[in-house]
Amino acid sequence: MKTKWDHFYKKTYQQRLDLIAKEVGLSADQLNKLGNDSTVSRNLIENFLTDYPLPEGVVTNLKVNGQEHLVPMVTEEPSVIAAASNGSKLLASGTGIKAEVLSHLIGGQIVIKDFPLAKLTQFVDQHRPELFAVANGSHPHILQYGGGAQKVGVRKLDEHFTSVDLAVDPGEAMGANTINTMLEAVAAWLQQKLAVTVTMAILTNFEAERIVQVNGTVPFSALETQSMSGETVAKRIADASRIAEIDHYRAATHNKGIMNGIDAAVIAFGNDWRAVESAAHSYAAKDGHYRGLSQWSVSATGLAGHLTIPMPIGYVGGATKVLPLAKINQQIAQVTNVREEMKVIAAVGLAQNLAALKALVTDGIQKGHMNLQLNSLAMANGATREELPVVVDRLKKMKQPDSTDVKQILRQLRR
Repeated sequence: MKTKWDHFYKKTYQQRLDLIAKEVGLSADQLNKLGNDSTVSRNLIENFLTDYPLPEGVVTNLKVNGQEHLVPMVTEEPSVIAAASNGSKLLASGTGIKAEVLSHLIGGQIVIKDFPLAKLTQFVDQHRPELFAVANGSHPHILQYGGGAQKVGVRKLDEHFTSVDLAVDPGEAMGANTINTMLEAVAAWLQQKLAVTVTMAILTNFEAERIVQVNGTVPFSALETQSMSGETVAKRIADASRIAEIDHYRAATHNKGIMNGIDAAVIAFGNDWRAVESAAHSYAAKDGHYRGLSQWSVSATGLAGHLTIPMPIGYVGGATKVLPLAKINQQIAQVTNVREEMKVIAAVGLAQNLAALKALVTDGIQKGHMNLQLNSLAMANGATREELPVVVDRLKKMKQPDSTDVKQILRQLRR
């Protein structure tokens, strides 16, 4: 069946704009805001329409393994960067953040239907070197930068399906295309050798072998508030952390807070934040119960935090090659390889989590967000840069300000 959208991707940029404008009734002003032809973006995605701008800021005070980093973050959420910088400063007041990459392998699976498990397992065990040679041969350049197939195993899924699991060191790349190519080559080889029925061959976003571990401590003195001692704040943060271990309602929000910072940094570095999200949340449920990814505990001298998280990113390849800001942001962050980038991004997650938990157990999450939220409210309702300070100052004095209040203030200012 033919539609007006057939071969939309073949149309010129202006033809696409004109067709959409006619279909939905866009004004000339709207078209002007939308129109932004870009050779890079046009070749990066299909049916390109425009570049959608998001603000980029930088996290300060992040100290990882003794080195201070400025970390670019791309986010529309008003409080994320402020909170991450605050959490980084708290952690820097202690030992800083210690980070380590525990493993760096990307996994994938070849799912086989109705084939004897014992026979498949025996074949894979006996032909491991040959299987690795087939995998590496499909992507020979991987061996030039120290990667390649590292592990293989066979796993029963149910009475019909079995998975051949391959793990690959992708070097400096994220590795999705690499492992998919390898899996398809090994799948074809298994079909030739054993006449198996392959249902699919695909990477997994359950990244249990691409793990970063970060730890940090904060002295009690850095946690003090006007109404609470530092030790009391630390104990309340530890309690909040414990709740995320036992209650999936809280764990989901706990982990979302961690990912607020991680996603923003991943986007800034030109990586696939959806893969990182998928890996993080599946890892949080790896034991069959969804839990918080970080844990906080109280010692004799302060608060100790620990975060273990998958980090499926690349330093090279993918969008990092075609998005100019990605390379600039790597330079700003002073990261020179994928492992450094993994550590820095995970450290942002720990700092983000600390700031959120401290706010949550002291003044409440809304107080720290209020100034930035009021800025957003004022701008969304038409306040100019010059009007913004006055509008926000008046909104602060109101109990529950909303759009109506902003418009009333603006009317008064503009008389």
